[in-house]
Amino acid sequence: MNQTTRREVLAGAAALSAATPASAKPLTPIPPGVKIAVSANRPDKEHMQYLKQLGVQWLSLAPVQAQATAEGFIKQRETWEAEGFKVYNIGSGVGPSGSLHNMPEVTLNLPGRDQKIEEYLNYIRYLGKAKIPYSTYAHMGNGIWSSGRVVSARGYLARDGDSRSPNWKGSWAGKTYTEPLSHGRVYSEQEIWDNYTYFIRKVVPVAEEAGVRIGIHPDDPPMPVLAGVPRCIFGNFAGYKRAIEIANSPNIGVCLCVGSWLEGGKMTGADPVEVIQYFAARKKLFKIHFRNVTAPLPHFTEALIDDGYYDMSRVMQALVDVKFDGVVIPDHIPAVGMPPNAQDTSRGSASGEYRPSPGLAYLIGCMNAMLKAAQRKS
Repeated sequence: MNQTTRREVLAGAAALSAATPASAKPLTPIPPGVKIAVSANRPDKEHMQYLKQLGVQWLSLAPVQAQATAEGFIKQRETWEAEGFKVYNIGSGVGPSGSLHNMPEVTLNLPGRDQKIEEYLNYIRYLGKAKIPYSTYAHMGNGIWSSGRVVSARGYLARDGDSRSPNWKGSWAGKTYTEPLSHGRVYSEQEIWDNYTYFIRKVVPVAEEAGVRIGIHPDDPPMPVLAGVPRCIFGNFAGYKRAIEIANSPNIGVCLCVGSWLEGGKMTGADPVEVIQYFAARKKLFKIHFRNVTAPLPHFTEALIDDGYYDMSRVMQALVDVKFDGVVIPDHIPAVGMPPNAQDTSRGSASGEYRPSPGLAYLIGCMNAMLKAAQRKS
């Protein structure tokens, strides 16, 4: 660590220590062991029955904006718990102004930053009151970038990321971002670091008081710069380590989206297993998104976990070896079992009818097999 960075970390630690409330709570407890979970948002009987058939117990739920309060989160948790499920996460965040995830106001210090931060702090307070142990946060200033969707060699529709395509663009919360400058100018890396530090110093005392873990998601994709905005913090291993040191809190850690990380390839500076080992040893690894891609940038395509360039069983083995206690979720479920150009109704048809997802069943089966094999080997 260079001297400037060391001073920054020490100053941040001192400021956070002074700001940490005396009423800081212990982290909301979770039982030990790797937990294969799913993202869910439909608390109807057919959906719940299907998840039970798949052997799923742990859930990552989507928030509903109109019910994003402590009382709303308590009701959401209790609805699922009444059917035998356990809720690990509600989020990523949402508040009165909309998404509290990938907030350009926060990442780029745009008008409305303090309002967004205050809404995010309230969101964390609500989760604490609802006894939700974890939330994911992402710090991208101009969204998730893709070039459209393509049919894979095996015939399923998949997100494509060709950075040389004229269709290459970012999107989040209904907004679209394009090259050459998504926000009218070039931002410096120092600006991005200063904005992150401003944000995290406000978040840490609230997260500690609420007893909520926050896992920060990698940039998707993790390119050095996109449309004038550096992705210098959560797009590489060195940036991640520095960011978590600045936070200096047991409540702030990592949501490792393996798919996003693999998109970066050598640009990230570390293999996924190395990232797992480093942050797990420091008790800063909270959640895993289990996803594969066909190749690193400049052109990736999302793939089923056995259909990409990385051996995902290495990830599962590493999680078992480090005694990971968080959840592992299949990420970006492909529409397996459907014609490539058909509408994906796996999350519900136009009439509201629930339809089971063969892709989810396929991924859960693969992940459980990997987990059992890793446990036997350990």
